[in-house]
This record gives sequence, C-alpha cells and structure tokens, in this order.
Amino acid sequence: MPKSEIKGKNQSLLTEPINRLIPVMAVPTIVAQMITIIYNLVDTFFVSSLGTNATAAVGVNSSLEQTITLAGSLIGTGACSYISRLLGAKKNKEADEIFSTALISGVLIGVAVILIGAWNISGIVNLLGATPECREYSIQYARYVIYAAPFMICSLIMNMCLRSEGSAVYAMVGIGFGGVLNCLLDPLFIFGLNLGISGASISTCISKMVSCVILIFPYLRKRAHVELSLKNVHYTVQGVTEVLKIGSTSFFRQALSVVANTVMNRIAGGFSTSALAAISVSNRIMQFPFGVILGFGQGYQPVVGYNWGAKRFDRVKEAFRFSSVISVVGSAVMCVVIFIFAKPLIGIFTEADSEMLQIGSICVRMQCVVLPIHAWVSVINMFYAGIGRARNAILLSTSRQGYLYIPALLILPRLFGTYGLASCQAAADLASLFIALPMAHAAIRLMDGKEDKT
Repeated sequence: MPKSEIKGKNQSLLTEPINRLIPVMAVPTIVAQMITIIYNLVDTFFVSSLGTNATAAVGVNSSLEQTITLAGSLIGTGACSYISRLLGAKKNKEADEIFSTALISGVLIGVAVILIGAWNISGIVNLLGATPECREYSIQYARYVIYAAPFMICSLIMNMCLRSEGSAVYAMVGIGFGGVLNCLLDPLFIFGLNLGISGASISTCISKMVSCVILIFPYLRKRAHVELSLKNVHYTVQGVTEVLKIGSTSFFRQALSVVANTVMNRIAGGFSTSALAAISVSNRIMQFPFGVILGFGQGYQPVVGYNWGAKRFDRVKEAFRFSSVISVVGSAVMCVVIFIFAKPLIGIFTEADSEMLQIGSICVRMQCVVLPIHAWVSVINMFYAGIGRARNAILLSTSRQGYLYIPALLILPRLFGTYGLASCQAAADLASLFIALPMAHAAIRLMDGKEDKT
C-alpha cells in the first residue's frame, strides 16, 4: 500500500466527522462478528439433528474455544490499544515491533495448546462440565478445535491489529470468509462424509486456517501500516507491560467467562442434559446482539485510542457521547425483536424437548430486558481500554461474566431452580450498572480535564 494512502487512512481518524467515522470503523467489525456468530449457530443447528446430547457437547466446547482464545485476546487487545496510541503519536517503528512480537508470541502459545490439549483431551472436557451422556460427543468435537489453536489465536491478534490501524474492512473479510466457508463445509462433513460431530469440528478447524492465511496476506505483501518481520521481534519491559496491562482487561474477562461457563455447565447438567442444551442454545442466540454491541465497541475503541494518542481530547469526548447514545438506542431495538421471537428461535434447535424450549425462552427474554445496560457498560469499558487505563477496564470487563455472574450462578439456581439458572446472566448485567455509573462519571471528568488543558 502506498505510504500516501496509509497516511490518508490514518489521518481520517483525526479529521473524519465522528458520526461517520465510528460507523465506518464499526460496521465491518459488526459484520465479521455476525458471520462468526452465524457459523457458530450453523454448527449448533446441524449438530442438533444428532440429538440433545450432541447439542450439549457444543455448549461444553464453547468453553474450550474461549479458553484457547484467551491468549489471543490477551495479546491482541493489548497490542491493538498500544499500536493505536503509537500510530497516533507517530511512533511507527515501535508499532512494528509490538505487532511482530505479538504475532510470534501467539504462534508459540498455540503450539503449546496443541501439545497440552492432545495429551489429556478427556480430562479437559470433563473439567469443562461434560455430562456422562454427552462426554463422547464432547471429546470428538474438542479434538480438532485443539488442532486449530495456533490459527485461532493468530487470527484474533491480526484481526485486532488491522483494526487498530483503520483496516476494519479487510479484517472483516478475513474473519468473514472463514465463517462462510465453515457454513458450507458443515453439512458436507457432518452428513455428506458421515463424520457426525467430528465433521463440525473439522470444518471449524479448516475455516480458522483459511481466515489466518487471509489475514496475514497484507503483512506478507507489506500492504499494512505495521511491518511483520522476525527482526522486529523484541521483548522489552515497556512493550510487554503495555500489552499485558490492557490485554489483561480482555484476558480476565474471558478467563472468568470460562470459569463461569464451566460452573454453569455443571449446574445446568445437574438439572438435566436438556437444561444444559437450553442454556447453550440461548447463549448462542444472544451472541447476535452481543456481537453487534462488541463489534460497535471494537470500532469505537481505535478511534478513542488514536485520538487520545494525538491529544485530540475533544474528539474523544464526542466519540464517547455519540457511542453511548447509539449503543443504547440500537440495543433497545434489538431486544424488543428478540424478546418477541424468543420461543420460535429456541424452537429451531429442538422439536420435541419441551424442557429445553421453556428454559431457553426464559433465558433469552431475561437477557433482552437488560440488553441496553450491557450495551452502555460496553462503551465505558472500551473507553478505558482505548486510553490505556487498565485497572478501570478490568473492573468493568470482568463484571458481567465474572465476579457478578458467578455468585448469581451459585445463588439463584438454588433458590429458584431452572428459572433461577435462566436468569443469572440478566441479574449480572443489571448489577453491572451500579459499577458502571461512577466510572462513567469519572470518565467524563477525565475528558473534561484533558480538554481544558489543551
């Protein structure tokens, strides 16, 4: 890519009107999120034809996939935030070093996951909450997910770093093409080649490999703003600290999410395999609005980081206000639609299991009620992550599926049975509002103070 084109792309982060810039950055990311979610649902849909036990196994392995992507989120989120600020401050060489070091680290961690996972795959699915009925299905699905670990981690890192330099559309193409491929391969491998649930896992593995190849292409062709090279791999105290400081916001959030999902799997499985399958399907359906919210936030975060690094605090403040309004209004529209069609949506994945249908419908509708709260809290979290305030970002990012969600899982099912189980995520989202309110006030004061000094 010509240097003038790269410069112009980055300059737009400082000059493009906020009400146009954030949608331009966010829409490709939202589309990529939607495609990823669709192929997750496609997996669940085709696997559901193999029975409730197979559907439950997909839910168990969602925790495995989250565990694998922990490293990618840790490195990618931290590198994305740091690279945005470095590019905004015109420190291009340092940005090259951060990216190259981050990607090589992802490769090494992915190889380690393969070695550890292949050694004790049975123990892993047991730990993640597989019931005796769905254990064999869980092992079959997990095997190829583990083999895909290096590609999953590296794809996540490159996707985030491409967005940090304003290449959101290409990042969308890389993730999206793999997702579409997965949807096409699922029926071929599951039914055409008669591989069953292993076929769904193999198609996922192939799609991750293809996405990784697409995403690395601009770096190999030197068409990205940052340069990928082994000579740029440098582990410095400052670089590692900055990446881990902000990356830990995503890491702890996802780590607690894995713990919470494992606890949820065990509690739901204690009621019945139908309850486990219901919560699994409900969470996958709710990934649609969550994906829109996350994609919007990921489009907003580089705008904040770049302008913060360039000391354009007026634009940071404008972006915060714009994103707050759009996220709440947009999520309110989504929650109304999904609330109305909750039961038919769950019904797509089961015809005869009335228990699964009832529990799943309640779970979806309860989460819809508090969806605008989750959307606004996400904007505040992305603000702190974008400007490099790790402590605040960690406090918010670990709330809804961590230190608020896990206690809800331990208390509500004991008091209200399966209804309590279905309400846990909604209760945690509601409680997170009381964490977010004082942090939003502090964010506004911080922006006002910075703006007054310029």
